[in-house]
Amino acid sequence: MSAAVGALAGAACGVLSGWGIGGGSLLLIYMSFAARMEQGAAQGINLIYFIPTSATSLVFHFKNGLVDRRCALLAALAGAPLAAAAAFAATALHPDALRRIFGAYLIWSALRLLGKKNK
Repeated sequence: MSAAVGALAGAACGVLSGWGIGGGSLLLIYMSFAARMEQGAAQGINLIYFIPTSATSLVFHFKNGLVDRRCALLAALAGAPLAAAAAFAATALHPDALRRIFGAYLIWSALRLLGKKNK
C-alpha cells in the first residue's frame, strides 16, 4: 500500500466516522482486504485511528447537546472493562477466526440495517 493511498483511505474514513457512518470499520476492511495487511496490524492501526476521530466527533456532539451525559457515563463504565476483556480474549484466537467473527458481525449488522424501516 502506498502512503498516499493509505492517507487518502484514512481521510475518507475519518470523514465518514465524523458523520457516524462507521469509518473505522470501513478502514479495517480496506486495510485487511485491499491493502492485504495482517489482521492484528490492521486492528492496531484502527484502534489508533479511532482516538482522534472519536475525540473530534465527541467534542462537536457535546457542543451541540447531542450526548446524554448519564447514558454516556454508564456506557463508558460498562464498555471499558468489557472492551479490555474482549481484547485479551481476542489475543487467544487465531487471526482467521477473528476475521470470520468480524465478517459475520458486519453481515449481521448490514442485514439488520437493511431490514429496518425508516421512521
